[in-house]
Amino acid sequence: MDALTRRIHLALLVGLAAASALTAPSGHTPAEAVAAAGPGVVAAPNTPSLHWTGRTEQINELARCGPTIYAVGSFTKIDQGGVTYDRRHAFSFSATTGAMTSWNPAPNGVVNAIALNATCSRAYLGGSFFAVGAATAHNFAAVDTARGILIGQFRHEAGNVVEAIVLGAGRIIVGGSFRHINGGTHPYLASLRTSDGADDGYVHVAISGTYTYTDDNGAQARSGPPRIAQLVLGPYGGRLILLGTFTSVGTQSRRQIAVLRLGSYVSVDRWFSPEFAANCAVGAPFYVRDAAWSPDGHYIFVADTGYKPATGAGFRTWQPRAGLCDAVAKFPAGSDSNTRHVWVNYTGCDSLYAVAADATTVYVAGHERWLNNRAGCDTAGAGALARPGVGAVSAATGLATAWNPTRSRGLGAHDLLLTTRPTGLWIASDNLDNLAVTCAHSRHPGLCFLPAG
Repeated sequence: MDALTRRIHLALLVGLAAASALTAPSGHTPAEAVAAAGPGVVAAPNTPSLHWTGRTEQINELARCGPTIYAVGSFTKIDQGGVTYDRRHAFSFSATTGAMTSWNPAPNGVVNAIALNATCSRAYLGGSFFAVGAATAHNFAAVDTARGILIGQFRHEAGNVVEAIVLGAGRIIVGGSFRHINGGTHPYLASLRTSDGADDGYVHVAISGTYTYTDDNGAQARSGPPRIAQLVLGPYGGRLILLGTFTSVGTQSRRQIAVLRLGSYVSVDRWFSPEFAANCAVGAPFYVRDAAWSPDGHYIFVADTGYKPATGAGFRTWQPRAGLCDAVAKFPAGSDSNTRHVWVNYTGCDSLYAVAADATTVYVAGHERWLNNRAGCDTAGAGALARPGVGAVSAATGLATAWNPTRSRGLGAHDLLLTTRPTGLWIASDNLDNLAVTCAHSRHPGLCFLPAG
């Protein structure tokens, strides 16, 4: 996501923070929690949406550049204003009116990530594809935003899937499952020149390690090979969060998450918490799915899947929740190798996949049914508040706010983007169940915008 966009204040809060504490039941019954659901914010009516083609499709990531929003994912057709447009895996539209643009690069496979240069003239795409339009491009591409064609004299070759792209330190920084990209030999994480896409060697940090562990029932987990799944640039551009499967970054022991310093050279920041070394359910060895910086760069918010801890407290579903699994948590961002969370808010064993933050509020989305649900697992425990598909918590206290537009859970929301002019929250998701897909009580398959009240 665009670091500048993440810094913009979003005035979407429509009530006071919920009264229940996160570390103890509030006294609300599950019935009262469900009754608290309300219409909340009205979604903008003219946003594009995923056309139903007979199979579930999804939008993976959003990026804004100037007056235009770009969307990438796994889809073939987009509906907007009563018209269906052929758009394979990438499209763009007006941020203010929702009107589709003519941009149609048509990668022939899934696009996971997009980033744009400062002039909005180039879009960098990463995913799992081997062509853009009629031109060859393997898993990475630089595309003209005016004509939708590949940039000439630019390399477009990654040896495996690209999952994340940011522009930082005057370079294109790319993460994924690849072992080589554009002629370079830096696996999983590399930096590319903006002139021709060649690996410039700036990010020369070894990524290694996989997870193997056994849960309290004796089931064994084995993660896949190392990969970088997400990159999140800090608000001032000097620090970069890495999320992925690894046990070592550079020479430092790290799991799930690490922070790099981007200066005259790249170094591994001391920031880390031992809490990320704890394991979640055997089906989710990698569980930290998204992160966001506070606008001042003083805190890091993480959104997690994972279901429940693999061992110890919280492993049994009848126990109170523990650890970081299926939760959103706040950590100080100072360079401390033994930092601890400030607060954790549990969904109660439902996944969170996306997080965004402004100065006062942290927005989360995924496949969740509740927030403030420390006492439940797949049920609304005492104190839980119904927040299906999207919710918000106070950045200061971690308590769920009264903001509750609701969203069809589907497979889960995959990205959140805060913008101004219009001020609001964009939610990228899927069209599972087609006609039943709603956001703020109106039909919005795959994409919805919740404006300020």
